[in-house]
Amino acid sequence: MTILTLGQPGDPPTLAVRGRRARLRRSVVVTSIVGLLATVLFVVTMMVGESRLGPWEVVASVLGLSDNPGTDFIVRTLRLPTATTSLFVGVALGVAGLSFQRLLNNPLASPDFVGISSGASLFAVTAIILLGFSSFQISVAALAGAIMTAAGIYLLAWRGGITGYRFILIGIGISELLRALVGWVIARAELYDAREAMVWLTGSSGRAGTTELRVLIVAVLVLVPIALVLSRPLGVLELGDDAARGLGVGVEAARLTVLAIAVVLVAMATAAAGPMAFVALIAGPIAVRLLRGSGLGLLTAGLVGACIVLVADLVARHGLPASLPTGVVTGAIGAPYLIWLLVHVNREGRGG
Repeated sequence: MTILTLGQPGDPPTLAVRGRRARLRRSVVVTSIVGLLATVLFVVTMMVGESRLGPWEVVASVLGLSDNPGTDFIVRTLRLPTATTSLFVGVALGVAGLSFQRLLNNPLASPDFVGISSGASLFAVTAIILLGFSSFQISVAALAGAIMTAAGIYLLAWRGGITGYRFILIGIGISELLRALVGWVIARAELYDAREAMVWLTGSSGRAGTTELRVLIVAVLVLVPIALVLSRPLGVLELGDDAARGLGVGVEAARLTVLAIAVVLVAMATAAAGPMAFVALIAGPIAVRLLRGSGLGLLTAGLVGACIVLVADLVARHGLPASLPTGVVTGAIGAPYLIWLLVHVNREGRGG
């Protein structure tokens, strides 16, 4: 008869323990590298422009160590708000995008496609064109639109529970309806209002006011840690509802909480910068590939999203013959990826 014994202190770690440690090391290393890259890009975006600055000048000014009024004005007043918006919008969209994809178990489950961004856009455009709202009021309208759209999709998709396939299909239908309504509202607008609405719909890191930026920062600093805490239930939900219930997870409560956090993050990012195309779609898969299964990757996805928006903003403002909104570049980056993803998913038979 074989007697099973527990390992004693000092015994060599088992294969499973070594595997967990290796995955943890990879997760920490990859996330640290991506975080360092995001920090470097954050500084670089404040170095380039008509007045070129060195990295130490930027860092010293941001940290309040500079006594040069000219440099402080360029960095803190002109460039820091845009760089900060890019950073926090990217983090919000990256975390939200991967949360959607994990929650609905589909790589196409992005706020861009399931109507969340379209709901925010419709309310914001209506506020601009029909109501003449101020910048902060437009942001509040965008937030309300995203939340109301998500609630409507959730209720329409509910059939004793939520399945990713049904949620995505209903979300795509709602998204197309809302896009049509956006076009109708713009068609009724005066030329100036229509132009302002189109600029907002393109998405730009430089449009956020002080209030919108502060609200975005607070939302990210509060909600992203909560999303990381919920990463374990999110991982369990990927095993299926029955397995999750067997492991003691309240399926619908956990799903609704994760969904609510993701929706608010998307809404806050959209309110601050407009709908930034494809960032939420591509940040998560890039993070997952970098991690190679060493973690759920929400934090890594957020940092990848920050890198994408920071690079896009650099290219949009300084890498092209004419300055363009940031969303133009993220759309140009994301469109080829979407085509590849659709082909890849179709080949694997994961479209539904």
